[in-house]
Amino acid sequence: MSNRLPPAWAKHLKTQSAPAKVPQPPKAGLPRLQPTKALSRAQADDMLLRQALEFQKADQLPEAEELCLKVLARTPNHPLAFYILGTLGIGFDNEKALRYFARAVGEEPRNPYYHLSLGETYLKLSEFTPAIRHFQQALALKPDLVEALCALGDAYKAFDKGEMALPLFEKALKIDRDHPGARLGLPRALASLGRMDEAAFHLKEAIDRRIAVPAAYSALVQTRKFTEEPPELAAILTELRDLGHGSEGAASLHHAAGKLLNDLRRYKEAMDHFKKGNEATGQKFDLENYRRSVDALIETFTPELVASMAAYGDPSEVPVFVVGMPRSGTTLTEQICASHPNVHGAGELSKLRRMADGIGLKGNSETDLGKSIATITPELAKTLSAEHLAYLRERAPDALRIVDKMPHNFELIGLIGVLFPNARIIHCRRDAIDNCISCFVLQFSEAHSYSADLRTLGLYYREYDRLMRHWNKVLPGRIFENRYETLIEDQEEQSRRLIDYLGLPWDDACLRFFDRDGSVNTFSRWQVRQPIYKSSVKRWKNYESEIQPLIQSLGDLADT
Repeated sequence: MSNRLPPAWAKHLKTQSAPAKVPQPPKAGLPRLQPTKALSRAQADDMLLRQALEFQKADQLPEAEELCLKVLARTPNHPLAFYILGTLGIGFDNEKALRYFARAVGEEPRNPYYHLSLGETYLKLSEFTPAIRHFQQALALKPDLVEALCALGDAYKAFDKGEMALPLFEKALKIDRDHPGARLGLPRALASLGRMDEAAFHLKEAIDRRIAVPAAYSALVQTRKFTEEPPELAAILTELRDLGHGSEGAASLHHAAGKLLNDLRRYKEAMDHFKKGNEATGQKFDLENYRRSVDALIETFTPELVASMAAYGDPSEVPVFVVGMPRSGTTLTEQICASHPNVHGAGELSKLRRMADGIGLKGNSETDLGKSIATITPELAKTLSAEHLAYLRERAPDALRIVDKMPHNFELIGLIGVLFPNARIIHCRRDAIDNCISCFVLQFSEAHSYSADLRTLGLYYREYDRLMRHWNKVLPGRIFENRYETLIEDQEEQSRRLIDYLGLPWDDACLRFFDRDGSVNTFSRWQVRQPIYKSSVKRWKNYESEIQPLIQSLGDLADT
């Protein structure tokens, strides 16, 4: 995506004293007019910033940044320069984006677009409370700002308040019937609440109106399991011939076709589409680099180190971390736990990762990690754990346990051991081949690029397994291993063990997890609304001839 300006911004760029094709920021974002002498500087700033936008559109980000900094050197605190610098950070360095957007808002608090972008960045970092506050501020300044209505709806949905999202998307559609954010936002919110038929109705309407067609098909096929061939299959195959959908659209359509064909048990055709869908993304994963980071974690977080620092942390028993590979049963596990009256399921939170990045636990060398760990004084550990607890408490002030089910927190178990020595850690494990296939057939974001290639996926799984074996040595007996197959085989027995591990009395509500209210925002939202079914165990056998590279790279972890 070459132009990283949020759509809300790009749409409202206007042209002023420039060729028509050059975007010009809205008047709200421009410096106030000064007497003649200062005006020429304002115009020069304006010209530089317009040029920075052009660089940004051409994906020449360092050049764009340089021009913005030049403007700030001449005109300190120029809100639009801060704003553009913020947009340059989106997706690369969200912390940096946050700082620049906050400065833009500070300089010009009545600009709704600045609030909108600051809120969107908070939302990316799963900081829901400030995100919601800035979206509300944007709407107070500009009540008909469709992007802010949709963003506030997305924030409520992610914050487990899907009901509050619906009227916002409905209002957005009244203002702009064809806005993609509103057209897709409403059915996604309905699906998160388990209202699949209504979601499907709205998605079909989006397709009829030719709005975000690949994304709409992708969401539509997830609303139910198909037992006979629906007309959508032929329609999706027709759409695939339209090159105008681009590589991202093609990936969505291939995955949608694969999902339908898989439901219809036409496995060879399905796998063909999943492979093409993953190829279309063009994602490459640096496995060597990942191996080095796993090495560094293992060498740095020794059992002795974690034991010696455990006294620094917070003794609270509130945090529960559900970890594992994606698609290993993490959503199901969270739903069972969260059906207990004393447990709140908070979904996938990126807060712990953000904290880890903040103290530099990003490096892939032992030296880097060692230096970062050395900065964790007892005071810092207290501050970080208190901040994290307050963040969890916002979601459920009275719950005895709050579950964060970000699967990739399996990389941060050493940090959890330091900050929360009494936290419960539930590790979801599933048959390795089934687990990998389940990842391969979904259209994950770029953060999961390891799953786009069968061989790489198997090798990545080996690294995850190696790291988990290490954590079991670091925290012996502390991590509850929740095997997906055991849970499917004897739901009640395993659910009782889970609740017992949480240190809570048994409650029969945990057996009716699929009746639970609240939003589910992961790919499993359809499955976790159903009673447990066994069809996903050893599902990989349907694909056996198509997935040899995966089976070979898993090696002794493949249970064939």
